[in-house]
Amino acid sequence: MSFPVIKGASYSLFHAPEMTVHQGTNQTSERLKNPDSEHFKNLQKALRSFDEVVKYPPNQVYIGNVKPELLKCHKRPWYENNLAAASVDGPFGSIYTEDELIGLIKIVDVFDLVVLEDSFQGATKVKLEKRQELQIIDKLLGKLDTKGVDFAELEHMVQNDHAEGLYHAGRLVGCIKRAHEFDAVLSSHVMFENLASKATAVANLLQLFTKTNLRPEEVDYIIEASEEAVGDMNQRGGGNMAKSIGEICGCVNATGSDTRSFCAGPVHALVEGAALVQSGIYKNVVVLAGGSTAKLGMNSKSHIEKNMPALEDVLGTFAIHISENDGKNPIIRTDAVGRHTIGAGSAPQAVITAIVTDPLDRVDIALKDVDKFSPELQNPEITVPAGAGDVPLANFKMIAALGVKRGDFLKEDIEKVVNEKGLPGYAPTQGHIPSGIPYIGFAREEILQKKYKRAMIIGKGSLFLGRLTNLFDGVSFLMEENQGLEEQTSVSKEEVRSIVAEALKNLAQGL
Repeated sequence: MSFPVIKGASYSLFHAPEMTVHQGTNQTSERLKNPDSEHFKNLQKALRSFDEVVKYPPNQVYIGNVKPELLKCHKRPWYENNLAAASVDGPFGSIYTEDELIGLIKIVDVFDLVVLEDSFQGATKVKLEKRQELQIIDKLLGKLDTKGVDFAELEHMVQNDHAEGLYHAGRLVGCIKRAHEFDAVLSSHVMFENLASKATAVANLLQLFTKTNLRPEEVDYIIEASEEAVGDMNQRGGGNMAKSIGEICGCVNATGSDTRSFCAGPVHALVEGAALVQSGIYKNVVVLAGGSTAKLGMNSKSHIEKNMPALEDVLGTFAIHISENDGKNPIIRTDAVGRHTIGAGSAPQAVITAIVTDPLDRVDIALKDVDKFSPELQNPEITVPAGAGDVPLANFKMIAALGVKRGDFLKEDIEKVVNEKGLPGYAPTQGHIPSGIPYIGFAREEILQKKYKRAMIIGKGSLFLGRLTNLFDGVSFLMEENQGLEEQTSVSKEEVRSIVAEALKNLAQGL
């Protein structure tokens, strides 16, 4: 059977400065410990404008307006050297304002938990009506036709009824009611996190439909791979965010499920989606995820201490379309899937061996024959000031060093290998977003243009898992140039040995 292909990818960002202040987990924790903390005053001053967010070089890379390689030569720090020629829209997706995001949260709410101030709701609808992707689904904006409430009622709900406030431009513009009187899993704050993740995923799936030829009714299966465990007190991660997103987006012929594995979850989901397509069970699978509001402002204290803006002020999303082999689009080599096994250990070399070199060895491909590696692509301007280092660079150095040990590269060429086969980090620190996924859109284009033959997508992460294990996790796969409709799954070493052994057996029996 032919390998499945990647037919399209979309990526969008959602500016969320007030959510950073009011809903980011580090800020909510700080507010409980010290409501008068100086941090909140400093954070307000460190928030970026929407224009600054749009012109920030890594954000333009994320939506596809600029190649990742540009960041290698673009003057640092990037936040002080914005791109003059920047756009809200890109080949992969778009950048949304916070008021648009709040409007989207209202749109995806099917239990009438979201309440908006009347004038804000009207102004937001006018703004969202101009978005092409929202015109795909008839009456999608109908949720904003209902009359909103006045400010006094909003304020009362937040102060007295346990509602979660929604803020824009420094003022209260809406709230989310709790979904249950005493179920902590259905509290207003948790409902906010879930609805924000759903809303951002919905908008970006509609972007995928807009940027590609895929139609909503053609989707057979949706795999949602965020970090939100949605449920109630009886089944806290029962889930099916996937179907709730598909419902809003008009995917009437689709079913779906959720996949969770912290940072590595999306790559697990892509491997699962590829297997479902290759098996013939489904023709069109979409793997997607919305943003994680808990991660907003995660390292803001470190940024502020260094006189930087609070860079973790956006939610990242993605959607990847996997389909049957069309003889054109890059294939997913399902015979070259890397996996970090339970017994592999968590040492960096052991991890890279398990998910990078082992799968390549199975299909007789050397490290030097992979054009690009895409592991964790966290933006170093976010992680370095927080003491976490340049994560992508560390991974590329480990891959290059392992290549030297194996004889794939010369020791004196390590820097060259890192530069040629590596990528600068540009993804927001949303946990599941940076790990391998952001480069898929670029990899697809560059393989189609025959610039590269293959790229390896690597998902890595720690399993925090509610303090149940210290295990590490990782999974990878190869994207490769399509050889045409006649291309068949390549034969592994083991299969060759089996074929030869069977032939020899038959020969011996015939003598």
